[in-house]
Amino acid sequence: MSTLPDFQALAPAGMDFVADPYPLYAHLREQGPVHRVATEGAGDVWVILGYDAAREALTHPGISTDVRHSARWTSDGGQAVGGRNMLQTDPPQHTRLRGMVAGRFTARRIEELRPRIQQITDQLLDRMAPLGAADLVASFALPLPIAVICELLGVPEEHRDTFHEWSQRMVFEPATQAGAEAAAAMAAFLTELLRSKEEHPEDDLLSDLVRAEDADGRRLPTEDLIGMAFLLLVAGHETTVNLLANGTYALLTHPEQLKTLQAEPGLLEGAIEEMLRYEGPVTSSAYRWTAQDVEIAGQTIPAGESVLILLGSGSRDPGRFAEPDRFDIRRPRTAGGGHLAFGHGIHHCLGAPLARLEAAVAFPALLDRLPDLTLDTDPADAAWRPGLIRGLTHLPVRYTPVG
Repeated sequence: MSTLPDFQALAPAGMDFVADPYPLYAHLREQGPVHRVATEGAGDVWVILGYDAAREALTHPGISTDVRHSARWTSDGGQAVGGRNMLQTDPPQHTRLRGMVAGRFTARRIEELRPRIQQITDQLLDRMAPLGAADLVASFALPLPIAVICELLGVPEEHRDTFHEWSQRMVFEPATQAGAEAAAAMAAFLTELLRSKEEHPEDDLLSDLVRAEDADGRRLPTEDLIGMAFLLLVAGHETTVNLLANGTYALLTHPEQLKTLQAEPGLLEGAIEEMLRYEGPVTSSAYRWTAQDVEIAGQTIPAGESVLILLGSGSRDPGRFAEPDRFDIRRPRTAGGGHLAFGHGIHHCLGAPLARLEAAVAFPALLDRLPDLTLDTDPADAAWRPGLIRGLTHLPVRYTPVG
């Protein structure tokens, strides 16, 4: 263990941590898989960088997602929208909450959405193809998952752009006045939407939720309904936006891999998993806290401490993946567990089947309609968002106009 200065300041000289965090991850992993560092705004935090240590931490019963285990916790004032959601609870409450929605996210149920996802994808490409140049984030990677998750939950189309603006402020500006105002607006919107679903139920997930009962016949209280709706809406699209944009960026900056995928469409499933491993949409778990003294990879972390599990680092651990900094869509599957892009354990991403399906529809359609797609910017100028979400703000591309 090392007590270290500011985390981002440890990046090797000349390296931009936001644009490329992986050299810092590698530097720290060489010294050990567990470190205590200082972070701006969050104070001292224990970071878990190694693959095996990350999987251990993600399933350790002594590491909690409930902020009340933090030694610095004083009140629930930080609960942004509604009651505690699945990312902020431990069993048995987490088990109860997840069980009430898990049936909607099975691989079989998600597969039923394929025709509609294909239809939305084709409509977006119909608008984009004649232009010859576009911001792939704004034109494709963003509107596709927003449309899918909002239709799944039952958010009216006229509210989707506003909902995304709130989501962006809450995810990327959580400690600002704008973030607080977005949270208040989101809570008010979801309260009214859920009331509407209760009075006039439709064939959507939010209508199911307001009527759902757990194994003991209990319904969710209003605050927990709001918290659940918020999590499903935000987590249901933010990560998939970045899977589509980051995956496209990885292909366009590795043209030999792009050509291979275009020549061999059967490699698509492995290519998507490699995108998730190489440039996953979430660089870290949400904050967790030690509910007791915990030992991870031989290092004791005292009770009440903040913990960040760096999923992006674990997915590039050379102890687990050969040549981890190489993007290879033919990479063999690893026995005993793959990348950590969707986490691991009871908090493994509920929406992983949906994200994979959207990618499996989107990439073939994109590369078929725009076969000469290329970056319209220097890769060094790519604008990455700071924080736990790993994604591009824009992705300028060009191609031969079609249609």
